Amino acid sequence: MTTGAREFRSITHIHGPIMVVDGVSGVAFGEVVEITLPTGEKRLGQVLESRTSRAIVQVFGSTRDLDTLATTARFTGKTMHIAVTDEMLGRVFDGIGRPLDGGAPPLGGEERDIHGSSINPHAREHPRDSIQTGISVIDGMNTLVRGQKLPLFSGAGLPHNLLAAQITRQAMVRGQEERFAVVFAAMGITHEEAAFFLSDFSRTGALERAVVFLNLADDPAIERIITPRLALTTAEFLAFDRGMHVLVILTDLTNYCEALREISAAREEVPGRRGYPGYMYTDLASIFERAGRIKGRTGSITQLPILTMPDDDITHPVPDLTGYITEGQIVLSRDLHRKGIYPPINPLPCLSRLMQGGIGPSRTREDHAQVNNQLYAAYAQGIKLKSLVAVVGEEGLSDTDRAYLTFSERFEREFVAQQPDENRSFEATLDRAWDLLAILPEGELKRIDEGLIRKYHPASRGKTA
Repeated sequence: MTTGAREFRSITHIHGPIMVVDGVSGVAFGEVVEITLPTGEKRLGQVLESRTSRAIVQVFGSTRDLDTLATTARFTGKTMHIAVTDEMLGRVFDGIGRPLDGGAPPLGGEERDIHGSSINPHAREHPRDSIQTGISVIDGMNTLVRGQKLPLFSGAGLPHNLLAAQITRQAMVRGQEERFAVVFAAMGITHEEAAFFLSDFSRTGALERAVVFLNLADDPAIERIITPRLALTTAEFLAFDRGMHVLVILTDLTNYCEALREISAAREEVPGRRGYPGYMYTDLASIFERAGRIKGRTGSITQLPILTMPDDDITHPVPDLTGYITEGQIVLSRDLHRKGIYPPINPLPCLSRLMQGGIGPSRTREDHAQVNNQLYAAYAQGIKLKSLVAVVGEEGLSDTDRAYLTFSERFEREFVAQQPDENRSFEATLDRAWDLLAILPEGELKRIDEGLIRKYHPASRGKTA
């Protein structure tokens, strides 16, 4: 373990974001390096690899103007830290934690290692209590549970940024609104996207309860490795030290993985699938596993990572590995997007593995689980019949089959589709579901108890059972 700062001028090689410093000793993995250019400009780096007398350093910033003869590297003896404080709420920072909103850096905060520490499995509390996003297809069919990690799989050109902004504005733990916060971290986004997020958050007041970290597309790709860890360290402070319920939105994890691949290539490591490093699974797990609840603590961290699937390929290494680590997925559909439906979430490939623990009486409503099962079954049947009609036509369909076709079409237009500023409660979502299920003959509602049908079906709603 290092004990103090040491300065060296023995930089021997620079390749991409990688800098090699020879003649060093006592250097630790992950140690922060302060790099000083001949002009006096300073940049930060981090030790990627430490050998007997050589350190491999990744530089957070461009290396084009670094001079191996005149540049100095100062090893600080510390790992990457961030000062966390209550003053961070309502603030905007860049990808390595510097203020972007014109304000001064938060003062008086506690310095914390951005890599955090794993939650002891014995200390973990099972996620329960749902988060209301105001979006029916999520709340009704893929409910986000407090302490869960539920990724959103998207594709190029799909409105995942618009959806992320809407969730940031609307997400809440009901009955505890004053203790809810959002930590938003964007990696590799364009200036236009950043302007959209900041304008939307400021206009709607969402920024007041949010901490925003922005790594832009023209920022050094290497900084994208730091951004999600800054966000999660901040979230851990707000959740476990301040007792808040924190939703962490990370977008776009694919850009993060591309940065991992760039570092791996610069280090000339043996590539894994499609050139990504073999340790990408472990690296992603070190991010996702920082979500959860701790026994005896009030707060919680819920993660909603967003990633774009290259060529809409759900078997691509990034979504594939993400699916192994997380607890389900929400999948955006290009077909629904072409129909003009927002949000274009196809419920059939979606899954929230922890949903059952966060819904039901005293959490959402007693009919939630059974209505969800019936919606899935009815929509799947309608999609199946659409394929059949494309081959044989509608002439041979029964009245019940036609009801399923009508249901599937109206389900997409009236349940899945909603306005970007429309915020539906759990009750409004479930009532809307019942209005659609009323299209089907009552005898087809085989997944719902008769007592719930008598209580919530539009034909008997408001009547005494």
